[in-house]
Amino acid sequence: MSSLPHAGSYRELIVYQKARQLARDIFHLSKQFPKEEMYSLTDQIRRSSRSIGAQIAESWGKRRYEKHFVSKLTDAVSEQYETEHWLLSAQDCDYLTPAQVQPFMNQCAEIGRMLNSMIEKADRFCQTPPNRLRESSPEYFIFEE
Repeated sequence: MSSLPHAGSYRELIVYQKARQLARDIFHLSKQFPKEEMYSLTDQIRRSSRSIGAQIAESWGKRRYEKHFVSKLTDAVSEQYETEHWLLSAQDCDYLTPAQVQPFMNQCAEIGRMLNSMIEKADRFCQTPPNRLRESSPEYFIFEE
């Protein structure tokens, strides 16, 4: 399969744009958290939501090595899950209502689906031979005969 000719930069990826929007939305939402949460919940949720886009950007730079590309996208998925956790923690502390949290959870889920799709189709994002370096797949099981 060939690389994707229509995406000249990570900034053109819809998932990256959605991740940036999520980070902006969470930044504004987190302004209402209590001051005593400034160096804990507020800092954590802002960091994890911003990291989703950062990991996508880093993955773009790793496209020459498909396994590294996938690894960085997997890190983005992890940050997306962490962001969900902090949203639920804010709800648990009664800083946010379920109605306030749900749209953010929906955004996170959409980003997660897009990232997982990219992971499944990683070869389409990575450069074509001879520039692509492929490593052999590891063996997961040892079979004794």
